Amino acid sequence: MSRGRVVVVGGGLAGLSAALTLADAGASVTLLESRSRLGGATWSFNRRGLWFDNGQHVFLRCCTAYRAFLERIGAAESMVLQERLEIPVLAPARNVAWLRRDRLPAPLQLANSLARYHHLALGDRLRLGRALLPLRRADLADPALDTQTFAEFLRSHGQRTAAVEKLWDLICVPTVNLPASEASLALAATVFQIGLLTDAAAGDIGWSRVPLVHLHAEPAAAALEGAGADVRMSIPVESVESDSGGVVVATATDRISADAAIVAVPHEAAAVLLPGVAGSDRWPALGTSPIVNIHLVYDRKVLPHEFAAVVDSPLQFLFDRTGTSGLGDRAHQCLAISLSAATRWISAPSDAVVAMAERELARLFPDAAAARRLDALVIRERAATFRGVPGSQALRPAARTQVRGVYLAGAWTATGWPATMEGAVRSGVTAANAAIADLASIRARPSEEVA
Repeated sequence: MSRGRVVVVGGGLAGLSAALTLADAGASVTLLESRSRLGGATWSFNRRGLWFDNGQHVFLRCCTAYRAFLERIGAAESMVLQERLEIPVLAPARNVAWLRRDRLPAPLQLANSLARYHHLALGDRLRLGRALLPLRRADLADPALDTQTFAEFLRSHGQRTAAVEKLWDLICVPTVNLPASEASLALAATVFQIGLLTDAAAGDIGWSRVPLVHLHAEPAAAALEGAGADVRMSIPVESVESDSGGVVVATATDRISADAAIVAVPHEAAAVLLPGVAGSDRWPALGTSPIVNIHLVYDRKVLPHEFAAVVDSPLQFLFDRTGTSGLGDRAHQCLAISLSAATRWISAPSDAVVAMAERELARLFPDAAAARRLDALVIRERAATFRGVPGSQALRPAARTQVRGVYLAGAWTATGWPATMEGAVRSGVTAANAAIADLASIRARPSEEVA
C-alpha cells in the first residue's frame, strides 16, 4: 500500500538518499533533477579516454549514513576504507611525517605519531594536549560554540600559528572548507569530536575505487528504478507551493500534485523556490566557499603514496587516481590535487594554477621536475559548500518547514555536520523520515476521529 506520493526536487546525494528512504518505506516517489545527470556535487567525465572526477571526495569510518547509502545502492564494494588511519604528511625539503593511529583508545590513538610529528617544533607538540582535551569536552549543543572561530579557541588554549597551519588546518580545511581562522568552532569541534576524539577508529579514511559516476549516480539510479521510483532528468522546477491537502510542484511543462515535497537543492536555489518559508530570506546569508581541483597526467610515477597531505605549500592533499582514471599503462600517473577554501585560486588563470601545482610537486619530489606532463585540467567549484563561519549554525534550517508538506534536505541544512557527503545523506534521510511520519499521522487521524 502506498504511503502517499512525494516529489523530491534535486538528484544530489541528499535527494537520492531521501528518495530511496521514501521508496523503501512504500511511498510513491518522483525525483526531479534539473541537470542531465544525478550525483549533484559528485560527478565524473571522460576526457581523451580517461575518467576524471570533478574533485577528490573522501569519507571517514564515522560517516555511517553515507556508508549505509553505499550499501543500499550496492556500491560498497567500489570503495576502499583504511584498516587504520595513516596519513603521510609532506613538506618541501623535509622527510615525510606520518599521522598513524595505534591500538590505544581515543583520544590517545594518535599520541605516538603526534609526539614524532617533526613538522612541528617540540614545544608545539607538547602543547597540543592543551587544546585537544577541552575540544573533546566541548558541548556540541552549546550555541556559544558558534560565536567564535576555531582559531580563537586554539589560541586561547596555547596553540601557536605554526601548530594551526601545520596540524589543525590539515583537518579543518578539507572538512569545513575553511581555515581555522574563519571556521566556526561549532563545526570544527564536531569534526574533531566525532572523527578523532571519541572513537579511535572513527577517523579512518575511505575513498572510491571507481569514478564517482559509477559509485553514486549509476547505482543510485538502478536502485531507485528497482524500488519503483520515477526519476526524471533535465526537469528544472520553477516553484513548490502548498495546496489544499498537499503540495504542487511546478515545472515549465507540468504541475505535479503530491502529498509532500522534499526540496534538496543548494541553499540559494531553495530560497528562490520557497520564498514563503520562514527564514528563507536568510538562507543566502550562508554564503559559499570554493574548491579548486587540479588534475595532472604524467608520463611517470611522481607521487609515491596513494594520497598525502602537504604543509608549507599552497598544495593541501594529493591523490593517486591512476587506477580510477583508466590508465592502462601504470608507468604513467594521474594525480588529483584538491585545494579547499580556495579563495586565492578560484579566479586565477588555469595556466597559473597548473604552473603552481607543477612547481610545488617539484619542490616535494625533485624527480618530478624531469617528468613530462601529458595533460592538465582545472575544475573550479565556486559554490562548493556553504561558508561555515561563526553564526552559520543559526541560519541552517531544520528538515520540517512551517509549510505543511514541504521539507528541506541538503548538506547546508541543520545536520550539525559541515557540508560533506555524510551531511548530505543524513539530511536526505532525516527529511524523508519526517515526511513519512507526518503522512502516517495524517492518515491515522480519520480513523481516530471516527473511533
